[in-house]
Amino acid sequence: MTAPSLPGRSRMQPDHHGEQHVLHPTAHEGPTGPRATVILVGNEKGGTGKSTVAMHVAVGLLRSGFEVGSIDLDSRQATLSRHIANRHVMKERDGADLPMPRHVTFTASDHVSRDEAERTDIEAFDALLSELADTVDFIVIDTPGADTPVTRHALSRADKLITPINDSFVDLDLLMEVSGSTHETGRISLFAEQVWEQRKQRAARDGGSIDWLVMRNRLSSLNARNKVAMFEAVQGLARRIGFRVVPGFAERVIFRELFPRGLTILDMFETEGTGPPTTSQIAARQEVRTLIMALGLRHPGAARQKVA
Repeated sequence: MTAPSLPGRSRMQPDHHGEQHVLHPTAHEGPTGPRATVILVGNEKGGTGKSTVAMHVAVGLLRSGFEVGSIDLDSRQATLSRHIANRHVMKERDGADLPMPRHVTFTASDHVSRDEAERTDIEAFDALLSELADTVDFIVIDTPGADTPVTRHALSRADKLITPINDSFVDLDLLMEVSGSTHETGRISLFAEQVWEQRKQRAARDGGSIDWLVMRNRLSSLNARNKVAMFEAVQGLARRIGFRVVPGFAERVIFRELFPRGLTILDMFETEGTGPPTTSQIAARQEVRTLIMALGLRHPGAARQKVA
């Protein structure tokens, strides 16, 4: 049964420091009314912080008062799933105030036929996405650092694509060939071509679009020549390939330290017993907030209203 929907829902919640932040879920009209906004975090390279980004976006939306679903398509590494499992343990053990997403770890088919396995996976993903979309405002999807049929299909269903890249020309090659000496660009990468193809499929299917955001992640605090060169190169690629550049996260130990406890930097300001925040933690929180606001999720349109 489809959840009832009413127009104009928004939520405003003060944090423990008295600030208020408002987000409005972007409305997408489907056959049964507004559906959830799908935010996919993906590229074809591991070690760029995809799961960290996905977890922080999900918790940021949860702490803004929204219902959030999450899907982990990387069942092999399952980093997002383990982060959420750690969060559940802390919530149950310590009674911590930790909002939880409606999470699912997607397990690929083990059918011996590749074609049959692909068809089964795509059908299962669509069913899962449809079920979640009836009950939440946002769906955050974490993906593996590899090209898989279900990941490509999930991309075609996304409203927002966040691609984290480490601040190096090695990762920039994920988007386009770039000369390390002259910074001249060559052919676009297979991943960028795949994004273009899925954008076309999305437009043909329902007239929708995929807003592609690239974030330079794990930034160094030093203003090195490589950092300046990366900034100029990414800005140039944005105009050529068609993505938006958004601020990323600095290289901080705190992001790794929070994983075993299932926490995010946002929880440090909302959960009892975490102690006073440090200057680094305050800066990290602002980085997460800046990313979420850069997603452009403010929208005065219709949104789903849960009815008990």
